[in-house]
Amino acid sequence: MLKVVILDNQAVARNLLGSVLTTGGHEVVGDSNTSLSNLARMVKLQPQIVCVDIGEDNADGMALLDNLRKELSRALIFLVSSKMDAELIQMAQQHGVSGFIVKPFNAVAVLSSIRNTIIRISKQAKVKDQPVPNE
Repeated sequence: MLKVVILDNQAVARNLLGSVLTTGGHEVVGDSNTSLSNLARMVKLQPQIVCVDIGEDNADGMALLDNLRKELSRALIFLVSSKMDAELIQMAQQHGVSGFIVKPFNAVAVLSSIRNTIIRISKQAKVKDQPVPNE
């Protein structure tokens, strides 16, 4: 069971995503809007996963991602959005996002996205830890 924090300015979206994650076996330890004061409170919870909707993909949203990456360097950050295009995905990855969750929520898709991201990162870590054979 992984500890999850949900950051979204829409309470309904937070509640729906929280239900999906809880049903999927995760522990939602906190949820809030994306204000800086709430962000500091969420960081104290030391989640392993952060699901965040940055709203419009502007400089403030990217700064929020940078702040999360800095404060929670070991957490997996999932961008939650109803608008996913190649440009947003690429920009989000450059700002430390590990995975993506699309609105409206589909429980199977949400849980698969998290599971597949964890597997991908685990495999990358194993490959990185393997010694390089001498040539």
